[in-house]
Amino acid sequence: MESVTYVHLAGIGNSGPGHWQYRWYAADPRAVWVEHDSWDDPERDAWVADLDAALRRTPGPKLVVAHSLGCSTLVEWAADHADPDVVGALLVAAPDPHGPAFPAGATGYHRPRPAPLPFRTLVVASADDPYATLDHARATAAALGAELVEAGRLGHINAASGLGDWPDGRRLLGRLLPSAG
Repeated sequence: MESVTYVHLAGIGNSGPGHWQYRWYAADPRAVWVEHDSWDDPERDAWVADLDAALRRTPGPKLVVAHSLGCSTLVEWAADHADPDVVGALLVAAPDPHGPAFPAGATGYHRPRPAPLPFRTLVVASADDPYATLDHARATAAALGAELVEAGRLGHINAASGLGDWPDGRRLLGRLLPSAG
C-alpha cells in the first residue's frame, strides 16, 4: 500500500505554531491542511465543503487528524459524503455542541448526526476538557463505532495544554495506520 497522507482539520481559531496538530503538519511535507474562509465564525456547510474539497484533491490513502470542531466537521462530512481512500481518523477533543461552552459563532452544528464511521477511528478525550465531558466523549465514540482513549487531564488538548509535539498522540496516530492492523 502506498503511504498515507495526513489531512489536518483544525477547530475554531485554527491551530497555531505551538499546537501539536500544526507541529505535526509542519514536520510532514506531504501533509494537507484544510483551510477555511472563516476560522472564528465557522458555518457547518462551508467547513464540510472545505474538507470535501481537500479530500478530493488528495490522491491515495488519507488519514484525517482532527481537533475540536474539526472532529464535528468530519462527522458531519461523513453523514453526506464518502471517500474510500480515507483509512482512519484521529478525533481529538471533540466538543459537545449542546454543552455550555460550545462557541456561539459556530453555526449548523446544533443537530449532530453521529453514525458509525466507515473507517477506523480513535476518539481522544481529556478528563478536564472545558468543551466536553468524558460522558459526552464516551457517547460520541460509541455512536461513531470508535475506540475511546481517555488521555488524562489535558484540558482541551491544545497549545495551552503544553504538549509540544505530543508524543503520546503520535503513538495513537500510529495505531491507525493500515500497517498497524
